Amino acid sequence: MLLEIPNVLTAEQVADFRARLTRTAWADGRVTAGHQSARVKHNLQLPELDPVAQELGAEVRGALERSPLFLVAALPRRIFPPLFNCYRSGDTFGNHIDNAVRYDRTGCAPGVSGEPVRTDLSATLFLSSPDEYDGGELVVEDPSGSRRIKLAAGDLILYPSTSVHRVEPVSRGMRFASFFWLQSLVRSAEHRRVLFDLDVAIQKLDQTGSDHPALVELVGVYHNLLRLWIDV
Repeated sequence: MLLEIPNVLTAEQVADFRARLTRTAWADGRVTAGHQSARVKHNLQLPELDPVAQELGAEVRGALERSPLFLVAALPRRIFPPLFNCYRSGDTFGNHIDNAVRYDRTGCAPGVSGEPVRTDLSATLFLSSPDEYDGGELVVEDPSGSRRIKLAAGDLILYPSTSVHRVEPVSRGMRFASFFWLQSLVRSAEHRRVLFDLDVAIQKLDQTGSDHPALVELVGVYHNLLRLWIDV
């Protein structure tokens, strides 16, 4: 399931992020790429333990916790600390699949691998408006075909980490974004989709003001399915 989540960050937050990102030092984006991905990755990235990356990452996580749509769709158990990248003119990231496991080294001593995070879902939070750059679309290969994604600044796209995806070459301007992975409480993508659709349907019924007993029964079905499928 690919899902667009609008307004994760406000316009004021985006402007603040951009100002702080322009004042820090960037590194080669291949620092977090696997062996295969490194061959096709050409961009800039803030190092994982960079203070600015950690500060902004904490703000992103706070924004996610305030997004009901994100929480319903992702059912997050662990979120890898958000990272930040920049694509300049000519930069690109060819077809790849994200690593199955990432290690959160936040607060770890040097040489310690960190806490493993299974990457069930990948996310890109756009920090540049579409009119600021040409190219740079995130292309996700979906069972229904290729999806080309270029969202407004502050909007987020959530998609399965099992998907082949790429970032098209930027031909003008600069594309800033935050990206991260998360481990869901529900491992199966199919089960997450069923739970998401059921939750959305329940919310629509609830908004009608209905007090029909069947609404309580549907909520019970949701939680019983969650109990059945939860991975803790």
